[in-house]
Amino acid sequence: MIALISVSDKRGVVEFASALAGLGYAIVSTGNTARHLAAAGVAVRAVSTLTQFPEILDGRVKTLHPAVHGGILARRDDAGHMAQLAERQIAPIDLVVVNLYPFAATIEQPDVTDAAAIEQIDIGGPALLRAAAKNHQDVLVVIDPARYDEVLGALRDARVTPALRRTLAAAAFAHTAGYDARIARYLHADEPMPPDLTLSLPQAQQLRYGENPHQRAVLYGEFARYFASIHGRELSAINIMDIAAAAALLGEFDPADGATLTIVKHTNPCGVASAATPLQAWQAAFATDREAPFGGVIALNQPLDAPLARAIDEIFSEIVIAPSFTPEALDVLMRKKQRRLVRWLAPAPADALQYFSVPGGLLVQQADPAVADDPLQVVTRRAPSDEEWRALRFAWRVVKHVKSNAIVYAAADRTLGIGAGQMSRVDASRLAVSKAAHAGLTLRQAALGSDAFFPFADGVEVAAAAGATAVIQPGGSIRDDEVIAAADRLGLAMVFTGRRHFRH
Repeated sequence: MIALISVSDKRGVVEFASALAGLGYAIVSTGNTARHLAAAGVAVRAVSTLTQFPEILDGRVKTLHPAVHGGILARRDDAGHMAQLAERQIAPIDLVVVNLYPFAATIEQPDVTDAAAIEQIDIGGPALLRAAAKNHQDVLVVIDPARYDEVLGALRDARVTPALRRTLAAAAFAHTAGYDARIARYLHADEPMPPDLTLSLPQAQQLRYGENPHQRAVLYGEFARYFASIHGRELSAINIMDIAAAAALLGEFDPADGATLTIVKHTNPCGVASAATPLQAWQAAFATDREAPFGGVIALNQPLDAPLARAIDEIFSEIVIAPSFTPEALDVLMRKKQRRLVRWLAPAPADALQYFSVPGGLLVQQADPAVADDPLQVVTRRAPSDEEWRALRFAWRVVKHVKSNAIVYAAADRTLGIGAGQMSRVDASRLAVSKAAHAGLTLRQAALGSDAFFPFADGVEVAAAAGATAVIQPGGSIRDDEVIAAADRLGLAMVFTGRRHFRH
């Protein structure tokens, strides 16, 4: 029996190869893997002993040979295949252990050259994996060091089942597909939405269920690159969506400018505030709506300290997110086993694509850029005061993250009333006014942010009646002149951004 081993990820390979040798396998290997095994005392033959041909082109060609692929692809139940192997003196290969050149890790290195990236495109490795996976009824194929023990156990107990062979083969094809997809994305760097979109994402974890208990759900990809659970039950599908929404909103605020805290419920912010301390930010955000935060998500863009932890502990919250937690804060927050604590490790890339499932395919779009890049144009006779400008900018950063139709009333450092997901914009404004009144907050001197244009003047009239003095909106309605005239008549300052921020 022959095992062909050629791996870039050498975790556990010495132990695995030694165990295979103990089971009677002759170990054949290539280049660095052969040297690594030999240095550890494993009896190993160079692949050139099979091919009778040296590695050439700096190792670019070593396994692309009939003596290798014939040994893998020959069907053991086909007398003609086996006769051809015997005639050509080709030995069958029964086990292929391969993982590919580290292309993805290479291109993530700073200042990597294109030549260095291209050199890490594996050719022989994918060919070996595909050949072994195709002939999986006769050849075991292993790509993941995490499965070494499972495979060894099956070999020792003589229970290498067809199901295990098929599972390993599927993993190999998924691995090569993902590898090729990553290369294609790299080569399409100047065209993020290529003519053919190929996605391959590793399964990160099975979730308890989806949006509802009767829906199965699985998390794929690299969510753990950006968020790490440090306490509490595993995250649900809804938890993950809320965490992403909260982090996206906080991405609009620079932690260097002060602590910003948002409370999120069903991906909508129900309170946002910035302040000198995390506790002050919490107090102002919580004041926006003292009912909706129950069972919600609390996210902060600075280290979470003990005073804030004690305040949070007074209400039931599903998740608390922060870049870090002080030991004292953890001591308070971890007393409740059901509360989930999540470290925010890094912001998502600004150029990340967004994917939405639709019948028969995916809708893909670029991420909505930060509102700091939006142009601002005063369109009324009265320009905003300095305080109104601060409130307008705050409202605009928040309203982008509220489901459409969206209205946010804000002061310079906090939300005062939020109207989300209404079928008409004026209803969203009325809802925001109602929620502010219910919270006991005045809207006098407030700024209003609208995620899209006002189709009629009634939304501005509701804002003025509530006490708002400044409005920020994209503009672009056929009735902009009427809306601007209403703002002038009511003494409002109005700013157009020229860019809307719908969120469905």
